[in-house]
Amino acid sequence: MTTAYDFSAKTINGQPAKLSDYQGKLALIVNVASKCGLTPQYEGLEKLYAKYKDKGFVVLGFPCDQFGNQEPGSESEIEEFCTLNYGVKFPMFSKIEVNGANADPLYKFLREQQPGDEPTPDAIEKNPLYQFLSGAFPDNLKGGSIKWNFTKFLVGRDGKVLKRFEPTVSPEDIEKEIQPLLN
Repeated sequence: MTTAYDFSAKTINGQPAKLSDYQGKLALIVNVASKCGLTPQYEGLEKLYAKYKDKGFVVLGFPCDQFGNQEPGSESEIEEFCTLNYGVKFPMFSKIEVNGANADPLYKFLREQQPGDEPTPDAIEKNPLYQFLSGAFPDNLKGGSIKWNFTKFLVGRDGKVLKRFEPTVSPEDIEKEIQPLLN
């Protein structure tokens, strides 16, 4: 059975990496962007990483420029931005696509394992991001799609995808999901 740890990626510095290096850890895989209204989530992600890395937790950041051109920079510019503005020390990878024909195989797998729900009309009405997407990017609201930057996937120590968190779910809200899995 395929797991998230069967995939490879390139680090933000362009070096080949195997996600199997993280097997045995609880991982939060996130598509990130530097020029997004949700970019301040980097701070919460780094806090989670710093607080729990010694207990077997890791955040894996995958920059993506598919949503409103909010990650236009080069890998070195992205790394510098994250380090200078948010003190990011968790592993970062090269820019990828997460939806469509050119979606990275890891993200195709993550989306298959946890496709996410299509929001109800009531949920769209109550969520400003979903309101925006329903007008500008309606396909992003379909089940299986990554809706926007900062969609998060919680992956167990065995590589099984445990849960998907939509972009507006903050790292602080995810902490209560992580804590029992680290004991």
